[in-house]
Amino acid sequence: MSKIGQPYLGFKPYAVDPKYRFAVPPAWRPGTEEVLYLLYSRAHEMPLLKVLTQAGYDERVAIVKSSDKDEATKRELLGRLAMLCREVTINEQGKLSIPKDLSEKAEIKPDSEIMLVGRHGHFEVWNKVHFERSQEIEMNQKDDLGIL
Repeated sequence: MSKIGQPYLGFKPYAVDPKYRFAVPPAWRPGTEEVLYLLYSRAHEMPLLKVLTQAGYDERVAIVKSSDKDEATKRELLGRLAMLCREVTINEQGKLSIPKDLSEKAEIKPDSEIMLVGRHGHFEVWNKVHFERSQEIEMNQKDDLGIL
């Protein structure tokens, strides 16, 4: 069971069923009945869904609130974050349902393969083709810190 502060690591292919559900790895599941947030996002000009815990959502809110942006910009950013998020839970079988409109935006089809990607403080749900393109881009970027 996932704990606050436990990093999400690795990536693995998973299947989406006809009802837009997928199994969440046991180590990535939050506590019983804990709410998760699906955040519609983009990386490298490709759509994806970020899965945030309450702590991950709260961290993003705190970053905006403590930034040096003016109050109007902060309200706009917090409003955009709220608009792009959807509350979800994992069912008793360990599956997460993607709302149909978000699956369409992220180009995730029923009965298809997706990639679950650990990004330390959250995990992502990618259309498999987009993830492969993204991985090519990321693996060809300069690594000044020597971590890759």
